[in-house]
Amino acid sequence: MGLVFTLFRRELSSFFATPVAYVFITIFLILSGVFTFFIGSFYERGQADLLPFFNFHPWLYLFLVPAIAMRTWSEERKSGTIELLMTLPISTLQAVLGKFLASWAVLGLSLLLTFPLWLTVNYLGAPDNGVIIAAYIGSWLMAGAFLAIGMCMSALTKNQVVAFILAVVVCFLFVVSGSNIVLDAFKNWAPSLVIDTVASFSFLTHFESMAKGVIALNDVGYFLISIAIWLYVSLLIIEHKKAD
Repeated sequence: MGLVFTLFRRELSSFFATPVAYVFITIFLILSGVFTFFIGSFYERGQADLLPFFNFHPWLYLFLVPAIAMRTWSEERKSGTIELLMTLPISTLQAVLGKFLASWAVLGLSLLLTFPLWLTVNYLGAPDNGVIIAAYIGSWLMAGAFLAIGMCMSALTKNQVVAFILAVVVCFLFVVSGSNIVLDAFKNWAPSLVIDTVASFSFLTHFESMAKGVIALNDVGYFLISIAIWLYVSLLIIEHKKAD
C-alpha cells in the first residue's frame, strides 16, 4: 500500500500541476449551481433540501468524469511514459489503484467544495442533514463507478478523444438502463424479471434511493462491485498491452 500511496501522490500532484483539476472543479461548481438554482428551481420549490442538486449528478458525471478519466492511461501511452512507469518496482494493480484513487480524490474534493449549498439550505430551512450526507456518499460512490469505466476506456486507446467518447457511451448505457423510457420499451413483451434485471444495472436506480437518504447495502455494494470489475478489466487490458 505504500507504493500505491506514492503513486497516488504523484498522480494527484500531476492534476494540480496542470490546469486539469482547476478547470474540472470550476466547471463542476458552476454547472452544479446552474442546475440547482435555475434548472432545478431551488427557490421555487419552497423545500429545504438538496434534491435539485443531487438529481442532476448522474448527468453531470456523464460528461465531466470521462473528461478527467480520459488522460489516465491514454496520455501515458501516447507520451511513452507508461513504459517508464512499468519499469518501476510496482505492480500493474498498484498502478491502477494509485491512478484511480488520485482521480477519485479530485472528484471528492469537487463535491466537498459544494458545501456552500449545504450552508445555504441550512440557513433557509431545517433540512434532514442525514439525508444530505447519504446523498453525498452516494454521489461519490457513483462518481467512482463512472471513473472506473472511464479509466478502462482510456486503457483501450492512445487517443484521449476516442477514450472520452467510448466512456460517455458506456456510461450513458448504465445511466439510462433504469430510465422510464428504456423500461417502458421492455414492459410490452419482457417478463418482470428481465425488467428488474435491466433496471438493476442502472446508476440511476441505485443512486436515487441514496439521494433520498437510504443507504442500502445492495446500493453501496453495486457501486463498489462496479468499480472493482471495471478496474479489473483495466488491469487485464494494460497487462495485454504490455505483452504486446
